[in-house]
Parts: sequence; C-alpha cells; structure tokens
Amino acid sequence: MKTQVSEEIKQRCEELKISDDAMVELMDLFLRELNKGLSKKDNPTADVKCFITYIKDLPNGEERGKFLALDLGGTNFRVLIVHLKGDKDFEMESKIYAVPQDLMVGGAEQLFDHIADCLANFMKDQNVYDERLSLGFTFSFPLQQLGLTKGLLVKWTKGFNVAGVTGEDVVKLLKDAIKRRGDIQIDICAILNDTTGTLMSCAWKNHNCRIGLIVGTGSNACYVEKIENIEMYEGLETNQMIINTEWGALGDNGSLEFIRTSYDRAIDEQSINRGKQIYEKMISGMYMGELVRLILLRFTKDGLLFNGMDSELLRKSQEFQTNYVSQIESDEIGNYKNCMEVIHKLGLSANFKDCANVRYICECVSTRSAHLVSAGIACLINKMNEQSVTIGVDGSVYRYHPKYHDLMVKRIRQFVRPEISFDLMLSEDGSGRGAALVAAVACREEGRISG
Repeated sequence: MKTQVSEEIKQRCEELKISDDAMVELMDLFLRELNKGLSKKDNPTADVKCFITYIKDLPNGEERGKFLALDLGGTNFRVLIVHLKGDKDFEMESKIYAVPQDLMVGGAEQLFDHIADCLANFMKDQNVYDERLSLGFTFSFPLQQLGLTKGLLVKWTKGFNVAGVTGEDVVKLLKDAIKRRGDIQIDICAILNDTTGTLMSCAWKNHNCRIGLIVGTGSNACYVEKIENIEMYEGLETNQMIINTEWGALGDNGSLEFIRTSYDRAIDEQSINRGKQIYEKMISGMYMGELVRLILLRFTKDGLLFNGMDSELLRKSQEFQTNYVSQIESDEIGNYKNCMEVIHKLGLSANFKDCANVRYICECVSTRSAHLVSAGIACLINKMNEQSVTIGVDGSVYRYHPKYHDLMVKRIRQFVRPEISFDLMLSEDGSGRGAALVAAVACREEGRISG
C-alpha cells in the first residue's frame, strides 16, 4: 500500500517546482546570456561567458597512437593512457589519485608537483616511462582559453581555493612542475574542460554528437557553434568551434531570483564562493544533498517530520549526502528500505509516513535539478537548429539517479521544436578519453602520431 504524502509538505514543496511558464522564462534568459557571452561588446558583463575552446574539429574515428590524459575536476583526478588503433578500436588503462584536502586550499606549486608526481608514477606503472607522449589535460574549472594549449583559470569552484592559480596559465603551471622533475617527457597538446571531453568522447562513437553536458559535482555544458556567431573569435578561418558555456554562473547577476528559494540562499551563504555559480548550486551533486537536509531540518522543526525530533547529524552541514537522494528514489513505490536506512544513519526514528514525505522531498529537489538542466539543453538544441542532435552526458547525478535521464528526455521534448529529434548518450569513458582524443585530433592535424 502506498503511504500518502502530507498535504502540507506538498504545499510547501510547490516552490521547488519549475512550471512551464518558468521554463520558458528560464530558456529566454539563458539564450540572452548566451548571446551576450558570444558578443565582443557584451561578453564582459555576461554571466554565461561562452569561452572559446579552440577545438574546431571533432574526431572521425580514425585517430591512431598512444596518448596520455589527465582529468582534474574534483577531490580525485584520473590519469589515463589511451591507445587508439583506428576504426573506433582502442585500449585504455587509468588510475585514480586523490587530491589531499590541504592541497585543495594550498599553493600552486604544491598542487602541480603532486600531479606531476602522479603522472610519473603512472607512466612507470604502464611501462611508458621512457617514451615521449602527447597529453590532453582536462581541467574542469572555469577557464579562459587563449589557444589550444593556453588556458587561464577564471575562478576556483567545487571546494578548491589554491593560491597563485587564478588568472594564471594552468598548462604552464603543469609544464613547470614536469620540468622541475626532469625525468618524464610529456607534450601537453591541449587543455579542455570535462564538458568538451565528454563531447569529444561521445562524438568519436556517434558523429551526431554536438553537445557535451556534465551533471555531477558541478554542472556545465558545451556545444558546437557556427563561427559567424562567435564575435570573440579572432583566430584562423574555420566553420565551427566548440564553445564552453560555463552555464553554472547563470544567475550570478540576480536574474534567477524568480525561481530561487530560501534553501538556495542558505546554500549560497555557507559556500566558499558566495554569490557565484548560482545556477550550478540549484542543480549539481555538490549541493543537492545539502538542499534536502536544509528542507528536512526546517520541516522537522516545524513539526511536519519525525514527530518534530531532529538529530545532531541532521543539524550538521553536508551530512545528508547527494547519493542518499538516488538511494531513496531507487526504492520501489511502497517500499522504504533504503529510505529507512538513510534516516537511521542520520540518527532519526521514522514511520512510513515520514518515509513517504522524505522521498517526496528528494523527488522535488532532483526533479527541479533535471528540469533546470533541461531548460539549458532545450535552449541549446533550438539555437543550433539542426535536424538531429545527440547530447553526450557524464556526471554522477545523471549516471546514478534512477529517473534523471527520463525526467530530462520528457522535459526537453516538451520545449524543443517538434521537428528536431535528439537523444541523450551516456559517456562511457568519462571526459578522460575525450582529452586523449583532443590530443589525437591535434596530432592528426599536425600529421604526427604520438607514442
């Protein structure tokens, strides 16, 4: 038997729902900001910066050679070696390394020396220590690129605040660290972010892929734009270019107040980048669990949950993990096994009515996230106006949430022009293989093979 959700909780969760009218308003806002970001005159004041990636060619499936990839974007980073054999055949090995907490808020030299140490360690493990290899560097933080191998960090996000990196060329910082070691030979041939890596990785298998999307710790999207629409570009002649939107900053100018809640404002207040990445804070995995915790805490204090009895853990910031949302929503209707486990972990006691209410709150938060992402993707699809588009997607929220994909497909379909077809493709190998492919395409253009 399905336990009913409390009417008062339903009513109080209404503010988390993105209505059809709000979707249209959000899409219009995003398109305006996107066009500002592409404009030479308006870019300085745009929230959505539309950074040029300098990647104009997508993979054709025939790339060959051995390539390294480095994928830095959170508390862990991945080093990969990808052996491309042509005709979409490849071998790949990878290893995950941790970024210790003190390095996330330390100095530039310490962070990049650590990364170089791990690169050398990986090359030894893979028996390529004496080889000269090309590397693609995925750097999943807001980056202003000045070329394929030059990118300045705009600002740290996702809990990082390393001194001496903002405004600096991160490729040079990594090259300097490799040089300080003096024992490995690596040519860094491209820097990109995880959305671009995801797009490249999916485009290698599906030539229809034109959008890369991340919904994980953070959220961002990139897409293929016609060169005549990119006023900021002043390089060699080309037809198209991948644009890294950096859409997480949408709303930094106050434009999202029409859908923000008091919980969103509380999340922002306690963040280390207050007033920044407003859209991302309403969507991504770094904040989703905390949003649910704040709602649960308020409703408990108001006597709507757990007989008004909270717990020390429920009062503690970050204790409600985002993966709890996926676990709770994975329970079959009427079965609250996972939900009960999570509630007990938090030191709370609950009945089935509480479980039904907690599940409903999780659904409201995750559905809002999926709808916010869908507004941005529908806007990009309509802007590109191609007959058929594949969106390459990666990130833990999209990958592990039981309903996120279906929520997105339904909402995008509702707001994309009816004559346009689209599909969402999960990136199997993450943005790491994409970084190797960017390096491979760069080498292909130069007529050389790495390794």
